[in-house]
Amino acid sequence: MTKLPNCPKCSSEYTYEDRNLLVCPECAHEWTLAANDNEQSSGLIVKDANGNELSDGDTVTVVKSLKVKGASAPLKVGTKVKNIRLVEGDHNIDCKIDGFGAMKLKSEFVKKA
Repeated sequence: MTKLPNCPKCSSEYTYEDRNLLVCPECAHEWTLAANDNEQSSGLIVKDANGNELSDGDTVTVVKSLKVKGASAPLKVGTKVKNIRLVEGDHNIDCKIDGFGAMKLKSEFVKKA
């Protein structure tokens, strides 16, 4: 019997296979084994405004008021953003912010909480 990897979202060791997916019974996260290998080998390194390395699931705080296109009010300094997801590209953080919805942020405007 092969050892399955821990859940990348909550680090649970109780993962199981369901056809071609790996499933975590604790947080209901689903992923493929190929995606798990790609995450480990991709080497995506994202740093915040202070130079701290960020990872998926971190909580960050906005360090500068940001104008949001289409919104009536800016995103204010000190706004906490929970459970970020790192992506490649110009805006390298995907997240959901209460009152604003799904957004992409640049890592240079946040600090790790």
